[in-house]
Amino acid sequence: MANPSYGALIGDGLWRQNQALVALLGLCPLMATTTSATNGLGMGLATTTVLLLANLVISLIRNLVSPVVRLPVFVLVIAAFVTAVELVMQAYFYELYLVLGLFIPLIVTNCMILGRAEAFASRHSPAPALVDGLAMGVGFTLILTLLGGIREFLGQGTLFYQADLLFGEAARHLSLSLGEGFHGALLAILPPGAFIALGLLIALKNVIDKALARRKAASTLRVTPGPQGGLALGG
Repeated sequence: MANPSYGALIGDGLWRQNQALVALLGLCPLMATTTSATNGLGMGLATTTVLLLANLVISLIRNLVSPVVRLPVFVLVIAAFVTAVELVMQAYFYELYLVLGLFIPLIVTNCMILGRAEAFASRHSPAPALVDGLAMGVGFTLILTLLGGIREFLGQGTLFYQADLLFGEAARHLSLSLGEGFHGALLAILPPGAFIALGLLIALKNVIDKALARRKAASTLRVTPGPQGGLALGG
């Protein structure tokens, strides 16, 4: 199978086929761990790491694995990298690991990772598989962080609270706050708030896509045969 261009892969991962906004995959961490921007970013980075490494290994072994057992093998590869990421987080980001809790091992069941392994990594060479994994992971991480930031800001009046859990003590100054007197919307940090915020993000993406499509159509000139056999340009 011919490898797509790297630009197309990046565009698909970050926007056109963003797995959180288009395919709606990985909704479990998307809903449960995005109570703050820090939690969303941490979960996104862990997921991206697993996706990147799983895509690479699955691409390398794609011709060695029988189609009959490919899905169990893919799950085994993903589970191995999830375990490695979990151990790294326990060693170096223990407090953040405690916050994210069960959702780190549940990366194994993230349909986005298995979906990219089956639909892309198992059919392409390692380089495009790496780019696809990185683009899809970064796109997913951006939505996790954005959704977490929106919910955190509306619900608690803070942004990147406890950033030191991810980046160390030097990152404490990254946290923004509206002050202790801020009374946020409790709904924002509850599960219904996650669904509402995600729905608004999906709607915004659809509006932007339609506006871009109309702009592209309006700027495209059609070339049609003229009455004397020449060319006539029409909008």
